[in-house]
Amino acid sequence: MSELVNKKEKVSYRTFLWDVFLCSLGAYGGPEAHYGVFTDQMINKKHYITEEELVELIALTGILPGPSSTQTIVAIGHKMGGPKLAFLTMLVWAVPVVILMIALSFLSQILGAFSLSEEGFRYIGPMAVAFIVMAAYKIGRKVAKDSFTVMLLIFGAVSTYLVREPYIYPAVLIFGGILSVLTSKEKDVWNRVKLSPPWKYLIAFSVFAAGALLLNVLFDNVLLDIFESFYRYGYLVIGGGQVVVPLMYSELVELKEYMTSQEFLTGFGLVQGLPGPMFSFSAYAGGMAARGGSAFFQVMGGVLGAVGIFLPGVLLIFFVIPVWEKLKTIRGIKIFLRGVTAVAGGLILTAAVLLMTKSGLTLDNFLVMGGTLLLLLWKKIPAPLIVLGVILLGFLT
Repeated sequence: MSELVNKKEKVSYRTFLWDVFLCSLGAYGGPEAHYGVFTDQMINKKHYITEEELVELIALTGILPGPSSTQTIVAIGHKMGGPKLAFLTMLVWAVPVVILMIALSFLSQILGAFSLSEEGFRYIGPMAVAFIVMAAYKIGRKVAKDSFTVMLLIFGAVSTYLVREPYIYPAVLIFGGILSVLTSKEKDVWNRVKLSPPWKYLIAFSVFAAGALLLNVLFDNVLLDIFESFYRYGYLVIGGGQVVVPLMYSELVELKEYMTSQEFLTGFGLVQGLPGPMFSFSAYAGGMAARGGSAFFQVMGGVLGAVGIFLPGVLLIFFVIPVWEKLKTIRGIKIFLRGVTAVAGGLILTAAVLLMTKSGLTLDNFLVMGGTLLLLLWKKIPAPLIVLGVILLGFLT
């Protein structure tokens, strides 16, 4: 038996889940930063998997729709203890920050009770833009390795800037992947492999997608609309939390007007200062979309937003991970991923431009954005302290 299998047999659920919780406490700044935490805790300290296995899982989750860092740590849980441990891993990783984000959806009511103005959060928008610019820089530097991938990055940025419709995001991502495969000079990229996937997870994924869409068409209900919308975000977006931002903004703010631009940016800025997956922003957005009823109704909106956006990615990783060892030998998948990730870098760049425009092109906003960028590049001040400092700046000036 291999060392990994022996480790898998001996691992204690309690010990492994505690390590997952420690990862969640240190996971700030999006998938790229999360992978560094995984490397330190899961590889260097506990040796649950090897560095090569982590890189493979990152490549796999880069192909799949959904929250990439969440899918990665869930996949590690699956490798160590099967579906049960993977499900518990998901709960330990995501539930704490989801609860916090649902609570923050009541922010406007809380501020009103203390006679405070939301104007104090006016600089969170420019700060959030700095985080997105940083993500675009990191991803762009990683994926734009030649003239072709640079072209795809620019294509992703320009097309999503010019076309402000939800369908454009999955369309350009898939187009980038297909174009990457079609222009590849490699031979026999779609080599055949024999797979025995657990079809029940793919069936469940499809049933939720079709069922939510059908129910939302038949019944005019805000909670159904929240679940259907966020479930759709979960299966249409490849590349993690920053990539889903432009799609969510376009639909929730511009089309459905569930919240204002400032409210959206406030929530996205606040999630930067909290540990855990960035997709937890969906709990805040879902709660905001369900305002106007009871507190329980708003909490349910947050819960359905979070469940909706996490569920498709988790079901897909449960479907794929058992056959990944064979699937990863298909060269065409890696080539497809190269195009997808290059386009995704452009989407993130567009998100930064759009959100900065909505925040207001004023001198103080540019100063906050620039200052935040410098602090992020300096890497000496943790993200939560940056967020806290920007909030204090807004209330004190």
